[in-house]
Amino acid sequence: MIDKTMTIYEVLSKDPNSAAVMMAYGMGCIGCPHAMMESIEMACASHGVDADELVAKLNEYFAEKQAQ
Repeated sequence: MIDKTMTIYEVLSKDPNSAAVMMAYGMGCIGCPHAMMESIEMACASHGVDADELVAKLNEYFAEKQAQ
């Protein structure tokens, strides 16, 4: 389960393809060095993205992937 305290790096290490979900929300920072230590919540605040909405979409992505 993904939560907004996780770093972008932690999410990407679970599945690099989850980058597409983040990029759909304008989170082009996935390759940024800050992604190693910046939480999803912090990154969303920087980019004007609703962290709860992004986390929900990421969890949906991982649930669908697991169901396959």
